[in-house]
Amino acid sequence: MKNTKTSTFTFLTRYTIYIVLLLLILFFSLLSKTFFSVENLFNILRQIAIIGISTVGMTFIIISGGIDLSVGSTIGVSAVLAARLMVLGMHPVWACIVVFFLGIAIGVINAILITEVKLSPLIATLGMMTILRGVAYLITDGLPVYGFPKGFKIIGQGHLLNIIPVPVLIMVVVFIIGYIILDKTKFGIYVYGIGNNEEASRLSGIKVRKVKYYIYCIGGLLAALSGIVLLSRVNSGQPNAGTGYELDIITAVVLGGVSINGGEGKITSVIAGVLIMGVLINGMIMVNVAEYYQWVVKGAVLLFAVSYDSLMQIKNKKIRAY
Repeated sequence: MKNTKTSTFTFLTRYTIYIVLLLLILFFSLLSKTFFSVENLFNILRQIAIIGISTVGMTFIIISGGIDLSVGSTIGVSAVLAARLMVLGMHPVWACIVVFFLGIAIGVINAILITEVKLSPLIATLGMMTILRGVAYLITDGLPVYGFPKGFKIIGQGHLLNIIPVPVLIMVVVFIIGYIILDKTKFGIYVYGIGNNEEASRLSGIKVRKVKYYIYCIGGLLAALSGIVLLSRVNSGQPNAGTGYELDIITAVVLGGVSINGGEGKITSVIAGVLIMGVLINGMIMVNVAEYYQWVVKGAVLLFAVSYDSLMQIKNKKIRAY
């Protein structure tokens, strides 16, 4: 009986996310004849690339027991700063480098608030989210910024060998690097250790504060990269860019099996979570679901993902105690 319960629990935790993904694809394929077309599938991949890049950083943060609500605003302020710098005459490469440093700086500030000031990650990043949203409007004066060099479009609109969209290629590379760091290095072990038991990790010799700084810097850097890809794709620096992205990113990570309590999850499963969000958003658009209903659905999905994670945690404890 114990083995049966354990095997059933293992199956559910390992494969539910993929079953849900397949059911969603089937559902929207039945509702829309063009949903399963090659063109639309590539369109989904392009759409998820922006949030997909940032989910890697968010995976590190949530596994460590933290959260970053400022990720959407970091994406937005990164996009508009790069736009403003290029319009002022800065070369796109240097503009991107400046934005990368901005993302890292935001990560450092979040880490300081969390590790030194001892604010909860929720409050610290919520405040940062609001500040950065205001900064984005200050940079743009509330107006779109446009007029970039043509070559900049390659990042968000280009294709490798006229087949693979460049944003998708960037996302894949980020996922591979994230997987290697999280699953194959000591740093990854430290991230899981901190998420499982921060005090025990500290007593075992792990420099918890230092690791947290690195984690939030990774999150900020990847959010900045997402901002650059977003800017290149839409070819305009919008002051409201990235609004609501934090919901999609956190939902994708939790859907991918990363425990909201920290210490558990695999970056490979997060890919499935990102695909689910992409299929869901694209499918709702294709069947003409109104935007406000989309917000309701995405909020419900987040609540479902967190609730499912909580129930699996309780079930896991019961099985271990049995």
